[in-house]
This record gives sequence, structure tokens and C-alpha cells, in this order.
Amino acid sequence: MLEDDERVLARIAPTDLVLDVGGWACPFNRSDWVIDDQPYETRGYYREMGLPGSQGGTAENFGRNTWVTRDVCARDPWPFADRQFDFSICSHTLEDLRDPIFVCSELIRVSRAGYIEIPSRLWETCRSAEHPRMAGLSHHRWLVERQGNHLQFTQKYHIIRAEFDLSLPMSYARNLTLDESVIRFYWSGSFTFAETMLHSPEEIHSYLAGFVAARGKYSVLRHCWRQGGRYFRRAFAYLQRAANRGS
Repeated sequence: MLEDDERVLARIAPTDLVLDVGGWACPFNRSDWVIDDQPYETRGYYREMGLPGSQGGTAENFGRNTWVTRDVCARDPWPFADRQFDFSICSHTLEDLRDPIFVCSELIRVSRAGYIEIPSRLWETCRSAEHPRMAGLSHHRWLVERQGNHLQFTQKYHIIRAEFDLSLPMSYARNLTLDESVIRFYWSGSFTFAETMLHSPEEIHSYLAGFVAARGKYSVLRHCWRQGGRYFRRAFAYLQRAANRGS
């Protein structure tokens, strides 16, 4: 759901043609068109979670004929002309997709301006949103950072959940401001974007651990306790396997 619902509405003129990219769970009603891989008939999934099923006004501007059902990551261009839309919205979608790079390129091609909302890397690095040992949300594929007019996408490597010093506790997330938790990105004309390329386990570990360490290292005692527990579990698992082989 959009954190900047009213501000986004305020930026859209009455005559603007608006596109919602990935809006199935909670469509932006002011949008004239929606593109999503889920069908029009099932829109508003968030209602099943006790959340609003739509936002961005009370009446739907789009309809069955302006709801495009397709994979937005397919490498064929979206069925829209260059600069067809005055404004596009892509809210809490890019972090879910297998190819946000292609989607960003299409946003720029079909729109003159837009708004992107996405969880920050900082929030996504914190544990316990779903599970005490899980960083961020399980279905999110990317860690995203914004630097001015640039979005940087880094694969959310599985190891982030495996070692204590690669993520932050949810107590850290509870003290984050909205601006620290969510990237709210208005763009006009164009923006830049790229994927981080890491090619070895050492690079990946250093990249993740450095981010956590820069935001306040855990106490030495706590770190040793957790690391010691990890080594104990490994040793116990090894002994258990050895016992099973001998039985």
C-alpha cells in the first residue's frame, strides 16, 4: 500500500493519463490503466488480509478493458506507446519481481513521470517481520537503495538469514522513521538504475556484513554467544549424522 497516497493524488492533474504497474493487491483508483499478472476479477487481494482493497480515490477510473493481464517482466515491450502516460505508479512491486531492471526501463519508456515506493534496504535487513530468523519478507527478492535519482538493486542472497552478523534485529526496525523504512521516489523525465554484481561468497558476505556493522555492531559478548551457539549446532548435527551412520 502507498504511504504517500494523498501526495501522489495531489501531483496528478485531472486530465493526466495514469498507469498503475503491479497494482492488483491494492489498485490505485485514479489510474486509467493497470498492468499486472493477476486478472481484473481478483483485484483487491489486500481485503482478505483485513487491509483496504484499493486506494487513490473512491471510484475506479480503470475498468476491465483497461486492465492488462500479463507478466510485466516478459522481455516484450508493454502494450503501450512511448510516453503514453503522464504519470505512472509502481508501489511495493519492484522488490517482488525477477527483473526489476526491465520494469524500470519500461516505466521510463511509457511514462513522462511517476512514483515508486519500495521497502528500503535497511528495513529489509531487519529480522522478525515474518519470523525471528528471517530478514524482511520471505517473498522479496531484492535489497534496494536510492542515491538521488538512482535506484540500486542487489539480490537478497539467502545467506542474509544464515548468519547473525548479516542482519539486524526487529528492535532496530521499530526505531526507524518512515523515510528510513520506505523509499518514496518521485521521478520526472527519467531516472537511472542498476544491479549490483557480486561474484564470490566472500564478496557477498563482506557486502552484507559491512552494511550491518556500519549501523552499530552487536556487543562482543552477544556476538560470541550467537556464534558459539552456531558452532555448537553444527557440531551437534555432525555427531547426530555420525551416530545415524553407525546405527
